[in-house]
Amino acid sequence: MDNNRAQWSSKLGFILAAAGSAIGLGNIWKFPGRAFEGGGGSFLLIYLFIVIFLGMPLMLTELSLGRASQTNIVGTFKKLGHRGYSWVGWLGAAGAFFITCYYSHVGGWVLRYVFSYALEPAEIYQNPLGYFYNMLGLHPDGTTSIPWTALLFAAAFLFLNAIIIIRGVEGGIEKFNKIGMPALFLLLLILLVRSITLPGAGEGVRYMLTLDLEKVSINTFFSALGQAFYSLSIGMAILITYGSYLSKEEDLPRNTALICGMDTLVAFLAGFIIVPAVFATLGRGEIGKGGGFAFVSLAGVFEGMPGGSLFGVLFYLLLLFAALTSCISLIESVVAFLTEQFGWKRKWTTIVLCLVMFLIGCLYTCTQAAVPLKGIWFDGVNGITYPPLCDFMEYLTDRLIIPLCALGCCIFVGWVWKPESVIAEIEQNGIRFRLAKVYTVLIRFIAPAAILAILLLSFISGVTLS
Repeated sequence: MDNNRAQWSSKLGFILAAAGSAIGLGNIWKFPGRAFEGGGGSFLLIYLFIVIFLGMPLMLTELSLGRASQTNIVGTFKKLGHRGYSWVGWLGAAGAFFITCYYSHVGGWVLRYVFSYALEPAEIYQNPLGYFYNMLGLHPDGTTSIPWTALLFAAAFLFLNAIIIIRGVEGGIEKFNKIGMPALFLLLLILLVRSITLPGAGEGVRYMLTLDLEKVSINTFFSALGQAFYSLSIGMAILITYGSYLSKEEDLPRNTALICGMDTLVAFLAGFIIVPAVFATLGRGEIGKGGGFAFVSLAGVFEGMPGGSLFGVLFYLLLLFAALTSCISLIESVVAFLTEQFGWKRKWTTIVLCLVMFLIGCLYTCTQAAVPLKGIWFDGVNGITYPPLCDFMEYLTDRLIIPLCALGCCIFVGWVWKPESVIAEIEQNGIRFRLAKVYTVLIRFIAPAAILAILLLSFISGVTLS
C-alpha cells in the first residue's frame, strides 16, 4: 500500500461520500415516475429485491477491487496482474468523463432553477414549458439563440466541483459530503412532511403502499433493474476509485449495505414526496419522470400548494446537493486516473479537465433546442438513426459504456481474479463474510446475465433503462 496516497479520514466520511456518489438526480426525478408506473408498492418491493441481490454484490465487487489495488481504475487491473483487462478501466474512465460533460450542465440547470424559484416564480408558473425552453435558447416566437444563461450556470456548477476536488479527498470531497449529505436528508424530510400533509395527498401515499399487481409486467422488472443498476453508480469508475482510498480495516460488506441502504432510502423518500404531491395538486395522470417532469410539470405542483415557491427553492436545493455529490465523484475518478497514470498535478489536472468537460457539455445544452447537431445510433427497432447530439451522448454512456464496464468487472472478478480473491480481501482482520457462497454465484452468473439483459434490451427494443 502507498502510505503517501490519499485516504478517507473516517468511516463516516467514506460512507457519506460513497452514498453521495450513488444518490443523484435519477433517485429524485426518475424513481418516483417509475414507481408509479410499476404499481407503487409492487415496484418498491421489486426494486428492493434487485438492490439486495444485484446492486450490493456489484458494489461490493468494485469496492473490493479498489481497496485491493489501492490505485486508480486503470491501474487496478494492471496491479492485480491482468493487463489484458485494463480496457475495463479505460472504459470506466471514459464513461465517467462523458457522463460528467452533460451531467454537469444539467446540474447548472438545477442551480438556475434555485434562483428562478427564489426570484421569479411567477414567470415559471405563467408558462413552465416556455420558461424551460427559453433557458435552453428556444424562444416563444420560434427563434433560437445560444443559451448563455444555461451555460453560465453550468460553468458556475463546475466551478463549485473544481474547488472541492482541488482540496483533495479528505479536505475537499469528504468535508463537503459531511455537510452536503446531512443537508440533503434534512431537505428530504422537510419536503416529505409538506407533501404528505397536503389535502388529497393521502391517496398518493396509499398508492405507494399498495401492491398493484395489475401494473407489474416484465417491463416493470427491467425498469427496476435499470433504475437500481444506474442509481448505485455501478460501472462508472467511481466505486473502484473510492474503494482505493479505504484502509484495510474497513468492513466492506457492512459499508456496502449502509451505502445501498442510504441510496434506496433517498429514492423511496423521493417517491413519497413526489407522488402524493402530484396526486394532491395535479392529479394522478400527471406523474412523469426525467428532466422535463422535474423542470416543467412540477411547476404546477408548487403553484398549487401554499408556500409553493419556498418549497420549489428547497426542492431544487435538494436536487443541487444530489447533483453535486454525484458529479464530484465522477470528476474525482477521472482526476485520480490522470494524476496517477501520468504524474500530473492535481490542481491543474482538475482545472483543465473541468474546462474540457464544460466545453463538450456546451454541445449537450445547445443541442437541446438551439443547435441542430446530430449523432448516429442503431437499434433493432429503428435501425440507423440520427438523434440530437444531446440524446446521442446519453445513449453512448447509458446504453453502451456503463453496461460494458460493469460486465467486464463481473467477468474479471468471476472468472479471472476469482471470487476467492474478493472474499480474501473482505475477510482481512478477522471479518467473516457469511454470504461468500451466495456472492460467488451472484457475481459469476446472475449479475452478468442481468447486465447482458440490460445491454441487449437497449439495442433490441430501442429503449433506455437508465
